[in-house]
Amino acid sequence: MSQAAKPIPAGFTEQQLHTLFELISDGIWDWDANSGYVYRNPGWYAMLGYPSHSLDNSVLTWESVIHPQDYPRVMAHFEAYITQRNERYRIEYRCRCQDGSYLWVEDSGHIIARNADGSVARMLGAHRNIDAGKRLVEELEQRNQSLEGQVAERTRELSWVNQQLQRQLDENRELAERDALTRTANRYRLEKTLQQECERARRFREPLALIAMDLDDFKPINDLHGHARGDAALIEVTERIRQCLGGRGLLARWGGDEFAVVLPRTSLEQACEVASAIRTAMAAIEPIGTCRLTMSYGVVQWREGDDVGGLLARADQALYRAKADGKNTVAE
Repeated sequence: MSQAAKPIPAGFTEQQLHTLFELISDGIWDWDANSGYVYRNPGWYAMLGYPSHSLDNSVLTWESVIHPQDYPRVMAHFEAYITQRNERYRIEYRCRCQDGSYLWVEDSGHIIARNADGSVARMLGAHRNIDAGKRLVEELEQRNQSLEGQVAERTRELSWVNQQLQRQLDENRELAERDALTRTANRYRLEKTLQQECERARRFREPLALIAMDLDDFKPINDLHGHARGDAALIEVTERIRQCLGGRGLLARWGGDEFAVVLPRTSLEQACEVASAIRTAMAAIEPIGTCRLTMSYGVVQWREGDDVGGLLARADQALYRAKADGKNTVAE
């Protein structure tokens, strides 16, 4: 679809036009939920310092500019509105500008059309620049703090302590979500990420694929060559998979010699291609004695109604079929 401004379509009602006029502000957006296309007017780009129509016309652009700390709150508010648990959509949060700074905006929107099943078909909205007011409040607060002298100093000391505690907490969280041997994500992080991606796939109707992988006949390697050699093999396998992924998706160690790859915005066909590429890379690994390192692959795509448990179960079933088909193969 063209980057140019879309004309108001025939049949637009006076009520919808009135809604649009009320929302005109610094930046206007128009989301066609059925196609995924999002139009943003030149004022929206100018407000954030981007060249006009320089970003992708999709919801991913919106998600990518939201401050990470504000993102969960914004998504919860948005979800409550489109599912009719809130009567209105209006929220304040920070958006990333082209220069890397963040600008406070007020985001408001209105659903102007729904599909027969009640889901959103089209939504209009506006971003209004409220940064000056927010900055003024911050400046006033800083002045008040500076007048408090010793209290402010104590606050800074406590803030430093809190930063150290937060850093330690972040490090502990990182350790808790990584597999100690392979340094990949562990099962906890796998399920956490899948939960987030399943919600995203449902909310924005985007594809999501999952590859379940299991090393074929791995036990003899440990039995014949020792667990240290087996551990080294697992590390080599994860490195091969990482190279194939090229930073795409999430690689996790599901269990002993089982792995999984979460591939957001990926179709079933594309995920099968990724699995085939991993299979080819595995063939280049030197045998361990008489044992060759091969894997079986189960590939599935998220379907409406899938939860994390259901998606993992279907991937496991596909993996079982790959094993039954003779191993070292890809099954859907």
